[in-house]
Amino acid sequence: MPNFSRKIKWFFYKSFSLLSVIRGYNVLVVLLAQYVTSIFILSGKNSFRAVLLDESLFCIVFASAITIASGYIINNFYDSEKDLINRPQKYQLDRLVSQQTKLTIYFIANFIAVIIASYVSFRAVLFFSGYIFAIWLYSHKLKRLLFIKNIVATFLAILPFFAIFLYYKNYDSVIFVHATFLGLIILMRELVKDLENLRGDAAVGNRTIPIVFGESASKKILVGLAIASIGTAMSLVYIFPLGKMYYFFWMTAVMLLLFGVLLKKASTKKQYVVLHNLLKFVIVTGVFCITLIELSWLKRLL
Repeated sequence: MPNFSRKIKWFFYKSFSLLSVIRGYNVLVVLLAQYVTSIFILSGKNSFRAVLLDESLFCIVFASAITIASGYIINNFYDSEKDLINRPQKYQLDRLVSQQTKLTIYFIANFIAVIIASYVSFRAVLFFSGYIFAIWLYSHKLKRLLFIKNIVATFLAILPFFAIFLYYKNYDSVIFVHATFLGLIILMRELVKDLENLRGDAAVGNRTIPIVFGESASKKILVGLAIASIGTAMSLVYIFPLGKMYYFFWMTAVMLLLFGVLLKKASTKKQYVVLHNLLKFVIVTGVFCITLIELSWLKRLL
């Protein structure tokens, strides 16, 4: 009986470790964001039921979730040395799952994602095959290249939404402005992560903007991106009909001003983690605030 109890406990430890490796929380947020975006922005006036019971959309979202999770696995595989320096506690948890097991799950997950995509269309298979390859290329090579690392990481983060954008063929200009705003926030987050991981990147020889140009230059770039984000947010508020979602963009403008104040004083890893979490809060809050675009959404439940 004690041996059985020990095995159960070890199973839960490994499961939690795998959940940490695939960053289950982030995958869940993207999955939710895809559905919320589909319902309130891309699908037009389709009912909730029509969107939620759309099998092709489900396959796209599910394939996206699996591909993103496998992307975190391969990224974790290549970043183990850096994580030992930057996130020693997370590293100790993640290493409960062996590198061989990570690779096995990675290949199986990608195979499943492509099979699921095949239910939608051959174009979906090509899209997800390309997405999988792009994530591997980023993790293996591109994340060590100056500037390209940040741009590609931002592009890969937005790509799952591009999949449902292509599915609905909704080319409204407001969607592109929303995507630009999201891209700017994610690009800011990537640069803050570089500041946060300065020691680890330097130890493994990664060429990031803070390492090559210094923290001061990185902060100036972040300020420029924050100004561009505020400008994009205000264009959404004053040019496009957003329902009550304009509250979110005003809140974001205020938070980005706060971000600038905190950024000026930041110099330690802990302070950069706070800035990183502030941007993550903006992204997650934005997902839920999409529901404010149409306050009469309860009528669409039927």
